[in-house]
Amino acid sequence: MKAREIVESGSFGPEALKVAYGAFDAAWETIAPRFGDDPMVVEAARIRLANAILVVCTTHSRDPEALAREALAVLALEPRPAAKP
Repeated sequence: MKAREIVESGSFGPEALKVAYGAFDAAWETIAPRFGDDPMVVEAARIRLANAILVVCTTHSRDPEALAREALAVLALEPRPAAKP
């Protein structure tokens, strides 16, 4: 899945990568219902979340729940895409 590949693209060791995946999964579980079942909408949201995880994750990150909250805060600050006419 593309979102996981984005998280994996960060320069993290195995432990930090495990934390990043945990943060991604925890954050996605929180927001997934908001995106319905359109595969394109879901994938776009997952990609935005993966990028937010990369923004907040460091090699010293150890708490996936804290990273999930920080990533969700980053998403809340992103401008929303324009609605389709």
